Amino acid sequence: MGNQDYNFEAAWAATQAPAVGRRKEAHRLATAMRRVIDHLVQVAAPEADLAAAADALERYADRLARYPVSRSYEGFAETANAGDTHAFFDHSPLIGMANPLAPPIRLAVIGDRVEGRVIFGVPYEGPPGHVHGGFLAAAFDEVLGMAQSLTGSPGMTGTLAIRYRKPTPLLKELFFDARVDRVEGRKIFTHGTVSCEGVVTAEADGIFIAVGHERFMAMAEQITRKE
Repeated sequence: MGNQDYNFEAAWAATQAPAVGRRKEAHRLATAMRRVIDHLVQVAAPEADLAAAADALERYADRLARYPVSRSYEGFAETANAGDTHAFFDHSPLIGMANPLAPPIRLAVIGDRVEGRVIFGVPYEGPPGHVHGGFLAAAFDEVLGMAQSLTGSPGMTGTLAIRYRKPTPLLKELFFDARVDRVEGRKIFTHGTVSCEGVVTAEADGIFIAVGHERFMAMAEQITRKE
């Protein structure tokens, strides 16, 4: 595992552009929505309160639906696609501060490695009291994707192999550690682990295929033409 003696919070904060205006409010809204999801899967609220909340959310969904749909791409929704560890990832479903689906995982580059910190709440439960293996796989894909971006080459996941050593706890801070093992042509080989309180619970190996920025631009343009 990597060196845990430095100030992770400072390293992570250094990669975050200050959120102001619309972006700040998007972060705030996503955080509130995460709280709603967390409570909804745990709390035995009475029917009347559930109905009131559903009514309010339906009204807000209708309000949002009145605005024009915009698929203009701000940054990247996946770290592997960037080829830049300091890119804009607000919409990522794993690390995006403006995406309520994200736990979110906080990532920082430390030398030639990537470290991630996250607490998975009850909405991510698989075995009782533990993280669903599918969410761990998705987390590894994102963390290893950030590691492969250290090469400066944007890419896409070719293969991802997960070894689950033991159940990974919910509601405790997890520590991801990832690195690039080697590069062979367009193939970027990565390795990572996740641990809790010093115990490794799973490890992963990923092979990413380097892809030029023009490939992702073409994908975005194709979607824009369809709208």
